[in-house]
Amino acid sequence: MKWRQLTALCLLGSAALACARSTSRPGPAGPLPEAAGRLPGIVSTEELARWQAEGRVDLLDVRTDVFTYLRDHLPGATFLHPETIRASQGGLPTRLLDAASYRTLFGRLGLSFDRPVVIYSAGETHNIDATFLAWVLAGFGHPRVYVLDGGYFKWQLEQRPVVQPYPRYEETTFPDAPFRPEQASLAEVQAGLREGTVLLVDARPPDQYAGEAGAQMRRGHIPGAVNHYWQGDLEREGFGYVWKPADRLRAEYAAQGITPDRDIIAYCNSATEASHVHFTLRYLLGYPKVRVYVGSWTEWAERGELPVARGAGR
Repeated sequence: MKWRQLTALCLLGSAALACARSTSRPGPAGPLPEAAGRLPGIVSTEELARWQAEGRVDLLDVRTDVFTYLRDHLPGATFLHPETIRASQGGLPTRLLDAASYRTLFGRLGLSFDRPVVIYSAGETHNIDATFLAWVLAGFGHPRVYVLDGGYFKWQLEQRPVVQPYPRYEETTFPDAPFRPEQASLAEVQAGLREGTVLLVDARPPDQYAGEAGAQMRRGHIPGAVNHYWQGDLEREGFGYVWKPADRLRAEYAAQGITPDRDIIAYCNSATEASHVHFTLRYLLGYPKVRVYVGSWTEWAERGELPVARGAGR
């Protein structure tokens, strides 16, 4: 049966609701978590619905098409296009903004450290937009940042409420906290490779890693990098995609030699896919040292003097 037919069936009647409401994953404890300084995490659709009923949640919709937001969105959600949080710098695209720009943006969105921030994307293929924003907010030390497990798609398939009205809120002064994202520069990647002290994890699809596809100036991967495609961390639940259980994630990463004792730098084409691997390793599995190479393959491929490997092997 084709995907569209399956989706249509799931949306019809009480049988659809039963198939969509599969067992929810455990998420952060309590209705509105208060633990200061905690790392970002995931929240289930069931928990988010409870949080919305019991207290104020800053909810951000980072789906890439504003018209999907205009058509409908989760109650109370504010739209933020994911490309708003990065821009070209010195000609190199997809660079981080400076701290002051982020503070202005987040204050305009009404964010503060006093309420949980829940970020959702479409789900599955665009999960990376939510994890990237979570990574940026964590760089300011925001104590309560969550990504909606399964995203908009899972919420909708469970026939939870969606609305058209836009939320109304007061702008805030975002805290003047230092901005220290867990990132690595090109120089740090080069030094780590030269000294053999880092493990590079390439989060792109296998065909891009092998050099068979890609839009950058050169194709292939950084020599020595291990390919762990970020979508491999998800599994189907009903008709949506959620993170696999932690024990399975841990075993699959360990099978590739990606273990907690390593100094890990994740990269992709422009840091978004790498943010998903970072989120999984650092926030869900508790790996102590994981960074994102922000320049990623876009920067590396442009530098003609840097080596490139091709094929499925490292």
